[in-house]
Amino acid sequence: MLRKRFVAALGVVALASVVTVAACSPASEPSSSGGGDQVLRYAPAMFPVSLDTHKYAGEEAVQTAIQQIMEPLVRVDGGKIVPVLATSWENPDPNTWVFKLRPGVKFSDGTPFTAKDVVASYQRHQKLDGPLVPLYSTVTSFAATDDQTITVKTSKPLGTLLSSLTLLFIGPADEVNADGFFTKPIGTGPFTVSAFKPDEKLELAANPTYWDGAPKLGKLEFVNIPEVSGRITALQNGEVDVLTQIPPDQVGSVKGSDSITYATTPSWTYYFDWFNSNREPFNDKRVRQAMWHALNLEGTVKDLFGELATVAQAPVAQGVIGAPKLSPYSYDPAKAKQLLAAAGYPNGFTTSMQWPLEGGPNIRALAQAMISDWAKIGITVKPLEKERAQWLEDFGKLNWDMNLQTNVTGTGDADYTLARLYVCAAKRNGYCNPAVDKLLLDARSSVDQAARPKLYQEAGQLLWDDAVGIFPADLASNSAIRSRVQGFVMPPSGRPLFAKVTVS
Repeated sequence: MLRKRFVAALGVVALASVVTVAACSPASEPSSSGGGDQVLRYAPAMFPVSLDTHKYAGEEAVQTAIQQIMEPLVRVDGGKIVPVLATSWENPDPNTWVFKLRPGVKFSDGTPFTAKDVVASYQRHQKLDGPLVPLYSTVTSFAATDDQTITVKTSKPLGTLLSSLTLLFIGPADEVNADGFFTKPIGTGPFTVSAFKPDEKLELAANPTYWDGAPKLGKLEFVNIPEVSGRITALQNGEVDVLTQIPPDQVGSVKGSDSITYATTPSWTYYFDWFNSNREPFNDKRVRQAMWHALNLEGTVKDLFGELATVAQAPVAQGVIGAPKLSPYSYDPAKAKQLLAAAGYPNGFTTSMQWPLEGGPNIRALAQAMISDWAKIGITVKPLEKERAQWLEDFGKLNWDMNLQTNVTGTGDADYTLARLYVCAAKRNGYCNPAVDKLLLDARSSVDQAARPKLYQEAGQLLWDDAVGIFPADLASNSAIRSRVQGFVMPPSGRPLFAKVTVS
């Protein structure tokens, strides 16, 4: 049965869309038997626009989906790096890493997994020049020493290589570069792709030969329901089993039910509003600082998020390794006006701000509150809420004045965010400061874990003072699951794994 959901987006931008959701038997109905008959339906807040993890390596929705299918060498678990496709690693010298691979692993099509697959996936990722490529800037050689060994050489010590490799997902060398491979990718992971249509549906099936034991779930479906109220109704009606990123003003709808369990967990997720420093007037840091001072963030964050957010104290969330702790900008409209006048804009100016539809909890309300505060100092901001695919295209091309979004420090290490986004070579938002570059690259190359936080403190302060963007809030993660679901864990990355989840 096909059900049509008509979505009317309210607020500063009026949107209308029709979304078709595959609604098979309600998820609340118990499966007829265990094991392979178990079906779980997950309605993420953001749906993957692609499964190409090398091209969209920094996208939360893409990573959440692909990690069910493909796997990295290592993973973060409980704040530590743990083996996945690599079983061990060592540094025979400061500029060399040697990884031993897990023996006997096969891709879901039966092809043996070897070191050449790791190399091919790394090379494709590098060739596409995606957003994570800067993490490997000092790698000079990434080679298969033999079928079970990978040797990585660097031009200087690279203390962040392990955390970076948590996001390099491995496909078969003979196929990973083929046209159309990522429409139905093959991996070593717990699930295989049955069907995928970007922004529409993703249906996965258990991989019965998975090296770590076949999942109890026979099917895992990612269900696309763009509107928050629609996702909550689907959970309440038993049409889906798991929701994440429930907006604070909707939490009451999922709490207090005998059939639904609600939980909050620490998160590496935060909001930022970047300025495009390539464009006037944002090439003047006084303007950027003025716009930050114009915002009553303490009041806005409390009103919109309650206990699910705090005013940010750094360009990364406080739970991240190496996160500095800085003083938030004061709410001072008078100072904001003085800075604008000094920059040559005594009467303000007109600009725009874009954000992705359903791109974070209460994102539209947050945008409206910021726009309202800016209007009080004479700055008119045109709101541009965009469908995610269009937003991604414009974001990558720097086709924007300001960009509001959430971000996740995917590896749990400050380097992933700071040295990936804010070095001059990144060219992500027009900002470039050689002093920041040196601090961040020194931190990346340091193998002294005690020294790295001091470097991030100094770099973070420079980014803060230069107001490269506005950092409104650090977010907590939350989830709501039906009582028939067992084993679901929401990690700080916000990207759950379903290999060990069961339904009764």
